[in-house]
Amino acid sequence: MASSSKASRAGVPPVPNLAFRRLRGHRSPGEFATAVRRAAREIGEQVSCDARYIGRVESGEIRCPNYAYERVFLHMFPGLALTDLGFTAREQVRGRGARNRAGSGPDRPTGGPGDPAGPNHHPCCPFPMGSGADSDEESDVLRRAFMTSGSATVAAASLGLGPGSVPGRPRVGESEVRAVEEAVRRIRLLDDRHGADGLYRQAAKPLRAAYALLDAGTTARRSTEERLHTGAGELAISVGWLAHDSGRFEDARSHYAEALATARVAGDPGLEAHAFCNTSFLARDAGRPREAVRTAQAGQRAARQVASPRLLSLLALREAGGWAGLGDRASCEQSLARAHAYFARGASGADPEWMSFFAEPELEALQAQCWSALGEWSRAARHAERAATLQDRRFTRNLALYRAELAADLARAGAPDEAAVAGEQVLDLLGEVRSSRIESMLADTAKVLLPHSRTPAVASFLHRRTTPHPA
Repeated sequence: MASSSKASRAGVPPVPNLAFRRLRGHRSPGEFATAVRRAAREIGEQVSCDARYIGRVESGEIRCPNYAYERVFLHMFPGLALTDLGFTAREQVRGRGARNRAGSGPDRPTGGPGDPAGPNHHPCCPFPMGSGADSDEESDVLRRAFMTSGSATVAAASLGLGPGSVPGRPRVGESEVRAVEEAVRRIRLLDDRHGADGLYRQAAKPLRAAYALLDAGTTARRSTEERLHTGAGELAISVGWLAHDSGRFEDARSHYAEALATARVAGDPGLEAHAFCNTSFLARDAGRPREAVRTAQAGQRAARQVASPRLLSLLALREAGGWAGLGDRASCEQSLARAHAYFARGASGADPEWMSFFAEPELEALQAQCWSALGEWSRAARHAERAATLQDRRFTRNLALYRAELAADLARAGAPDEAAVAGEQVLDLLGEVRSSRIESMLADTAKVLLPHSRTPAVASFLHRRTTPHPA
């Protein structure tokens, strides 16, 4: 069931979005919805757009789209901002000022889970994780599902799975599965923009709710049950990545193992390949390069059933990272050659949705990490610079990561001034990004640059790095 807009709930009649209607042109709402879904696939998003959604936008019921739709619309109409499309600025819809303008009263509580000043708010997040703050656009199910603490009983009740349907055994259907799938997309989008720190604890709540649904059992169709297993597994990987990127390696290992077990139970080779891919990455970061090689190879065996060259390319890069950690240059180069060959085959319809991040910038960045591990700093810096140059600025977290890698490689390659400049570019992004991994990389770079602290560029970087940045 789609939710009504805040304007409607507050008794304020919606204002028709004439700008969006003009952009639709001669196409019917259904035809335009098809174009939206096609544009989403082009950038790795998945939106369930239909004629009814377009009607809600044009009527003004949806004042501001959620982040997935925002990316799609801006892709469809390059050069235009949300306000050019007839939407209200997000801060006016979501912020305290918007709430005050709409009025307050007994039916408008403040300080609760959905309040930006409330307990679920984190300054890294454009909306409170776990509160379903995008409920204007999409689904009441999302709002109900992930406001909860995550216990099986509360999760079931919050998903509308109360005892009135099937006593003692809540029924899981399409709405609940879509809620889990949307939670995965939401977490990934937030991580792209803001990094892992501050998201991990909140993201654990929908994960517990998803596994509570699996534990409760289902009387839904087998296809729905399979989607629930896949969604829960992907959610475990997403939460595991947040733990991984924020330095909680044991937590990450546990989440990845949970995802792998779910994949095996469900017989889902795509999920299995994803779990092995992330486990390999974690093993490399945790200083277990041989495990990184073995798990990447296991992931490739599973991925051969998926028919996605890009997935095989990424797993070959993971294997290359493990070989580099072992100091085996020949095996690393062989894996890199396979990765390039697979990548050159291009994208395909079989590419998993989670791989939207894997484009040429990531290919370059993972090569940089390999050459860095082998001690070839100048070569690593060339790849890291290319990764940072190619990266779409909307993926703020990856942009910061690539520049941090560049700073580290330049520092060790004997280019302290250039390293300091790259380091300051990372610091410029830390107001938006919170990642322990990136901050740790900067700390290591600072140690390498200390002997050069008398040069102005290095001195500026070192001073800024030790000055607390605003939250």
